[in-house]
Amino acid sequence: MTEVAATTDFSHIRYAQCWEDADVLAAALDVKPEGRYLSIASAGDNSFAMLAAGAGQVVAVDMNPAQLACVELRRAAYQVLNWEEFLQFLGSRECRDRERHYAKCRDVLPGAVREFWDARPEVIAAGHGGAGKFERYFRLFRSRILPLVHARRKVMALLGPRTPEARAAFYRNSWNTWRWRALFRVFFSRFVMGRLGRDPRFFKYVEGSVAGRILERTRHALESLDPSANPYLHWILTGTHGAALPVALREDHYELIRRRLDRLVVFHGSIEQYLAAHREVRFDGFNLSDIFEYMSETSMADLYGALLRASNPGARLVYWNMLAPRSCPENFASQVVSHGEQAAALLLRDQAWFYSALRIEEVR
Repeated sequence: MTEVAATTDFSHIRYAQCWEDADVLAAALDVKPEGRYLSIASAGDNSFAMLAAGAGQVVAVDMNPAQLACVELRRAAYQVLNWEEFLQFLGSRECRDRERHYAKCRDVLPGAVREFWDARPEVIAAGHGGAGKFERYFRLFRSRILPLVHARRKVMALLGPRTPEARAAFYRNSWNTWRWRALFRVFFSRFVMGRLGRDPRFFKYVEGSVAGRILERTRHALESLDPSANPYLHWILTGTHGAALPVALREDHYELIRRRLDRLVVFHGSIEQYLAAHREVRFDGFNLSDIFEYMSETSMADLYGALLRASNPGARLVYWNMLAPRSCPENFASQVVSHGEQAAALLLRDQAWFYSALRIEEVR
């Protein structure tokens, strides 16, 4: 059992969406046609995005059965719904009849997964893409905090298209008020986020100001990136994706993912458990989310070594740092090449802007 598993409650949905930019992930992994990849499952979006990028097999691993229920519900939706119905069912688009979409999906769900979702009709009706603890945290921000700072018309104005110069002026002159900064620092503090958004244990190895760093990254997202094209920002501020969509939800990827669903393997357990049970399997890349910052440096080194032993030459380990700095352990440095320049360039356009660093490390 991993360090995370030993200290964390996995009895509910933590993330009903993936909050890493799959465009960045695909570029960082340099997905090889027909290659095999291991992916932190979360809600499944980025694992499906890897299928769209051409992966021959994606093994989606998660210790939380509720997260894997999210993956299986999406898999079923790809099978039986058209693209518009899929977006409505998830919650990316408005819909008053999600129960009808679920009835189609229900027929192809595995038994235990069907029971999981049958017991949550209110989640289905509201759109399961908003069902996670993290998404509920953003809903609280959107419904309770944001109206104290800006009127809805200003929120919608923020999401409108502008030139880079106009975005910077709008942020400075209209958005970045003292009230915005003050309430942001409270809501995204270690204390509030640990109780309402993430597990408090996820901050065990974090030092320094949490809210201050996230506020600076948010400034980057609102000034340097284009809010009108950012699906993650749209969801946080409006509760839907608008015209902007993550990779796995885009129309031009939909049929491609549907045809490749047999390439997705789901495993309930830790990465260490999967690797121990499949010692002969080798991978061409790893989508590791920000898993390492929940671990001590010793635990990270143990897992990192196991990943290297399961790697083909040229395999890439891709992971994010949000608040705790993590990179290749020193004793493995000679076995990998760090693509620091590519990682820094990709981070600059990362639309899931919360992260402070992206790591791309390639096995020699």
